[in-house]
Amino acid sequence: METAQFVLLIPILLFSLSLHEYSHGKMADLLGDPTPEMSGRLTLNPLAHLDLMGALVLLITRRFGWAKPVQVNPRYFSNPRRGMMYVGLAGPAANIFLAVILSLFFKFFAIPFGLPRVVGVFLQIGIALNLGLAIFNLLPLPPLDGSKILRGLLPRKYDSTLRQLEGYGPFILLFLVFTGLLHNIIGPIWSFFYSILL
Repeated sequence: METAQFVLLIPILLFSLSLHEYSHGKMADLLGDPTPEMSGRLTLNPLAHLDLMGALVLLITRRFGWAKPVQVNPRYFSNPRRGMMYVGLAGPAANIFLAVILSLFFKFFAIPFGLPRVVGVFLQIGIALNLGLAIFNLLPLPPLDGSKILRGLLPRKYDSTLRQLEGYGPFILLFLVFTGLLHNIIGPIWSFFYSILL
């Protein structure tokens, strides 16, 4: 069953990562930035978004990982701070939306109509994966989306502090991953929302 789950994980992983990055790019595009379209990122083609290391981490942990970041230029936004906040929020929001859709399909189709067990397992994997992606990316640590959202919410006087944190964010993130603290942070939140959706 572990092998079967791993095989089922790959397509939903690729789609979920692509949807996440596409949503960042689409939000920037809607706010007037042509950069994502010019760089070929307004697509659900996983080859345009795939980051090998991030995908491997996601395959191994089945909870968190990353794709190749979409490049945006906030100077195109009428309000750069607010615009970057919306761009940052779009990716996790897309994953939450997909998790909810998969949950509804599981509850109202897979169970009542007795669809093959493999369908139910696929949907559960998709729900778990997208919840994990959303929660992980909402952490307020650079370079994660949560840091962009936090900057958009905080007063400008905290900008210099956040800029200083940008250099340390990836190292803090790696420390949390390798010490297991990240799982301790994300795990309870993930379990709470997963139990609601299922």
